[in-house]
Amino acid sequence: MARAAWSDDEVEAVRDLAKTFFEKEVVPHEEKFVAQGHPDRALYNRAGELGLLCPAIPAEYGGGGGTFAHEAAIIEEQARAGDGSMGIPVHSSIIAPYLYEFGSEELKRRVLPKAASGEIVLSIGMTEPGTGSDLQNIKTRAVLEGDEYVITGSKIFITNGWLCDGIIIAAKTDPTKGAAGVSLIFAEVGDHTPGFERGRILNKIGGKAQDTAELFFDGLRVPASNLLGGAEGQGFYQMMQMLAQERLVTAIIAVAMMEKAVQLTVDYTKGREAFGKPLFAMQNTKFELAECATITKVSRTFLDDCIDKHLRGELDIPSAAMSKYWLTDQLGIVVDRCLQLFGGYGYMTEYPISQLYTGARVLRILAGSNEVMKDLIARSL
Repeated sequence: MARAAWSDDEVEAVRDLAKTFFEKEVVPHEEKFVAQGHPDRALYNRAGELGLLCPAIPAEYGGGGGTFAHEAAIIEEQARAGDGSMGIPVHSSIIAPYLYEFGSEELKRRVLPKAASGEIVLSIGMTEPGTGSDLQNIKTRAVLEGDEYVITGSKIFITNGWLCDGIIIAAKTDPTKGAAGVSLIFAEVGDHTPGFERGRILNKIGGKAQDTAELFFDGLRVPASNLLGGAEGQGFYQMMQMLAQERLVTAIIAVAMMEKAVQLTVDYTKGREAFGKPLFAMQNTKFELAECATITKVSRTFLDDCIDKHLRGELDIPSAAMSKYWLTDQLGIVVDRCLQLFGGYGYMTEYPISQLYTGARVLRILAGSNEVMKDLIARSL
């Protein structure tokens, strides 16, 4: 595959390292991770040792000192390898930037080096059982008592929730103010932290090896200095600012999965015979793959343009929403058509195309549902 304009030799070196890590150290253990509902915790330490965590965080805070391009390469290789277990995109490309952009100097110097080394795993608690994408109506409360916030509430569908050692909690510090009453507070947690409890590891139709959990807070006490932004009521606006990158991360995963689906299907149809000739030789197969390859090429071109813009600080909220909605929709179309060409084997869980099919579905929901993306886009027209 041709090198993207946003890449360079250093980015490609990181890509090669990530490819080797996922293919040799992670994917071979996927069956074990599915059984336990999460990857092995030690893999985060190993990823940190290799420099695959927080590559865009400045070196003074323990990160790689690179750019989002390094993160994009790692995310792509994870998706292409077929690893559905490790929450590295959430840890490195979503949570760490919140801490870097809005955390106090003390918080950044204390937490980010541990995040980069894999000593702590990061998560974020936005979604609640009754709110979904409606972030301004969250019910979790954070009440200031002296120099601590006391947090009460619950979160659901939390990536890295079972293994996390640090979590950004979206909570209402003033429930009378709607969106203006939302704050983000970073909590360092463990299995024996008073007021913190992990619920179930959630059983999903796809991504079964990935750690997704419920979290409960019942009087969790967090230092007031862990409030992101230094003042209450900034959380909703911080989320709106950072969600553009989260949506671009989702789009990157979608295109990498799309490319993988087409590659798998071309290889399969060239090796599979039906009615005395390779399946690929049949006109319908060729036409289907020609269309899927074209959709994938157009998607890649759009994605690369979005990454370029993001690296220049020019990716606006509507464009990020467009990339998230349209590219995840296209993935659903392409992977469905590719699975059809596998016939009955495509429905078997041991075939990677089936894992791509089930894994693709959630991308149209997370980071804000595609319906919310369309509403954001419409507001800009």
